[in-house]
Amino acid sequence: MSPTASNPRKAVVVGAGPVGCLAAMSLARQGWSVDIYEGRPDMRLPSSKAAAQQRSINLAISARGIAAIRAIDPDAADRFLSTVIPMHGRMIHDPRGRQQSQPYDRDGQCINSIGRAFLNEDLLGEALANPRIRAFFQHKIATIDFDRKTMKVRNVEGNEDLDVPFDFCIGADGSYSVVRSQLMRVVRMDYAQQYIPHEYLELKMPMGPPNKPSGDPTFLLDENHLHIWPRHTFMLIALPNKDYSFTCTLFAPTSTFDYLASSSDDEVLRWFRAHFPDALSLIGDKAFLEDFHRNPRGTLITVKANPYHYKDCAVILGDSAHAMVPFYGQGLNCGLEDVRVLDVLLREASVDPTMSFPEGSIDPRLASALSKYSETRHEDLVAICDLAMENYVEMRHKVVTLGYRFRTALDELLYAFNWSHTTAGDVMPSLSTKTFSNAVSGWLPQYTMVSFRPDVSYSTVRRKAQRQSEVLRTAGWISVSAVLGTAGIGAAILARRLYGRA
Repeated sequence: MSPTASNPRKAVVVGAGPVGCLAAMSLARQGWSVDIYEGRPDMRLPSSKAAAQQRSINLAISARGIAAIRAIDPDAADRFLSTVIPMHGRMIHDPRGRQQSQPYDRDGQCINSIGRAFLNEDLLGEALANPRIRAFFQHKIATIDFDRKTMKVRNVEGNEDLDVPFDFCIGADGSYSVVRSQLMRVVRMDYAQQYIPHEYLELKMPMGPPNKPSGDPTFLLDENHLHIWPRHTFMLIALPNKDYSFTCTLFAPTSTFDYLASSSDDEVLRWFRAHFPDALSLIGDKAFLEDFHRNPRGTLITVKANPYHYKDCAVILGDSAHAMVPFYGQGLNCGLEDVRVLDVLLREASVDPTMSFPEGSIDPRLASALSKYSETRHEDLVAICDLAMENYVEMRHKVVTLGYRFRTALDELLYAFNWSHTTAGDVMPSLSTKTFSNAVSGWLPQYTMVSFRPDVSYSTVRRKAQRQSEVLRTAGWISVSAVLGTAGIGAAILARRLYGRA
């Protein structure tokens, strides 16, 4: 039987986090009727907000995430940007409390700190303002029959089981995804899950004293930096909040946390004061111990899977498909980018949500778009998972080494030789109609490509950065011997020529 025109088909999105909300907005914009199912209570309720305070209330969003939101809803992106705190670089704190600023980008581009709850609530509000979208909270997915396109859902609040039919399912339900586990029953999915031997703990740095004579609140640290206390095998970071506080996160080996957990309060304070004296003086001994005992330790996990779809039935996005460690700040950005890439592919395939297909048949356009998503996205997702893990070593140790500073300076010098610099604002308008740029020219630092060039795929970043790193190593012996600035420029010119040959 042939497909026929009908009312909009129904898509279900499992998970009401930022990725799930943006996915619902994308599908509704294309004409689908969308239902969001979330196992937790409505995050906008006071009780939900109280529980959320024990986990990170910060997210670092960069050009990739912003480009994704802008591609789906430009107005929502503009409102969102008015609430962020720009961070123009890293502020490195040494053991003596001295600080050194390391800008992220020579053109002044920045990443942004935003409250997790605000971003999620804002996107949820945007989604539910669309009459095509509904949300069901405290509804937990039990099983999914993808071939029959039905799922069994437990309504926790109403204490009832429901059979929910659908035409298309998006799994955006996190690292321990139920949708992914159900897909693995019907898809020959390659799957790998790895816990790294490090954990994290959230701490809170309060706002500063009122400014005199205005009485305005102040920050205790420079609010336009991501603050890092690198200590070789562990580190502390701090991101600014709109309430003038900082959310601090201690990352350390599990063995270190086990040692601290078995120590007395005095021993814990001595350890923290020995490594982070300036941070402890700002947090306060009492507040630090309260957070140390109250806040749970978080695990760090990497998830890799392939493929991400099944026929025309379902696809997984965000942490459901590719959980990564947070050290490149790309987990959220990558998940939002998943939505943008899928949105482009669905529209390129001319998927029509008003076309109804007989039971048991397949929508060939939708199936083709999902297949292309798995095929083209996998290399990118593996690349960013690996880059995120590598960046942990850089953040906790390399940023304070002489070799790192020298290579970064040479990297920036070569970048300065480009005839022109493409910024995120230059490329964002085109990303609602194409996934990525076909060609990327010139010398580009890896961090610039990851954080400020959303038109460059992660796999392209990986390949280009590896080629450039080889050039820097080849030219390094000449650069190290440079005593005067002229010799250094000569080494940079040589490196440029070597890169051109490569």
